Amino acid sequence: MTEAAPANSQRADLEQAVRKYGGYWDTERSLRTLRDAGHDPQDKHTRQILRDLAQEEVLTKVEDRPVRYIAVRAD
Repeated sequence: MTEAAPANSQRADLEQAVRKYGGYWDTERSLRTLRDAGHDPQDKHTRQILRDLAQEEVLTKVEDRPVRYIAVRAD
């Protein structure tokens, strides 16, 4: 039996991808990114990670329905 990756590692992996690739982010892109990183993400948790990253100004919300964010440039 394999142990699930801790939720905080999902957050770290998603933040790393946002910073590396930039651009627009929504739930679907985030779920794909987390799956590609070896996680088994859940929609609700993934949306919370996106909100957390927006609160920390890693992302900026640009659209409400559907919710979309854009990566904040660090340079």
